[in-house]
Amino acid sequence: MIDLVIEQRRKDLGGFEVGRVLPFHAHRMVGPFIFFDHMGPADFTAGFPRSVDVRPHPHIGLSTVSYLFEGQMTHRDSVGATQVVNPGEVNWMTAGRGITHSERFEDLRAHGGRMDGIQTWVALPDGQEEIDPAFYHHDVADLPTYEENGMWARLIVGKAFGAEARVKTHSPMFYVHWALQAGAKAQLPSEYPERAAYVARGEVEVLGQTFREGQMIVFKPGEPVLFTAVTPAIVMLLGGEPVGPRFIEWNFVSSSKARIEQAKADWRAGRMKLPDADDQEFIPLPEPSAPANPMS
Repeated sequence: MIDLVIEQRRKDLGGFEVGRVLPFHAHRMVGPFIFFDHMGPADFTAGFPRSVDVRPHPHIGLSTVSYLFEGQMTHRDSVGATQVVNPGEVNWMTAGRGITHSERFEDLRAHGGRMDGIQTWVALPDGQEEIDPAFYHHDVADLPTYEENGMWARLIVGKAFGAEARVKTHSPMFYVHWALQAGAKAQLPSEYPERAAYVARGEVEVLGQTFREGQMIVFKPGEPVLFTAVTPAIVMLLGGEPVGPRFIEWNFVSSSKARIEQAKADWRAGRMKLPDADDQEFIPLPEPSAPANPMS
């Protein structure tokens, strides 16, 4: 039932480390999920430099999903949204034909504290890659939860376990936060053709194997999968229906290489509007020889 195990790769984004999981050379997507970063965990001292912030940058062809376990950050974008995201809430930004945004850590800079969360990108399906850009924020009341026998679950996005989150999506998918006490058991259903689980904290046992923090388990379709928590654990479940092959370069996702080249040219030429509330700086397009370093 286990197709692949992906180890996170630690990346320094300029004073802030993330654990990058997707895309992976042997398995670029899980359902529509094409990018998956574990932000931190990291402890910040008050007064850290602004260089740690994610300056304004562009996207096309995707939706970004920001979800925190600890910490706080402020989103600003070119459709006029300014929104703080707190633990357990969701910022869902649809880039479509093009959007720019920043992620700033003003509260952490002022007070210090811990940052721990997940950034994902969801590729838009055929026929919707060029929809109008939009931004939505959802607090915890929009996200169904369930608790039983040492297992707590929150449905972040999509449909799963007979529930549906209020987050607007564009293709069938699911994204779930599990918190498991040691010894607790929980089952991943078989309803979607592509499924994976990322261990964000602790250790779990699956099919006689033990998996630890920083590993993503990609499953074959067809059968439910039983998890047992070896220690207290946080597990993120994700997947859905595939949307077809996608190219990814820097912060751009598309079914067309030509469309990505156009987006690069637009950003280089200054044709993409910066956020009204954060338009004094931006991330330049990387030089061709530079390694891609996307961040939502």
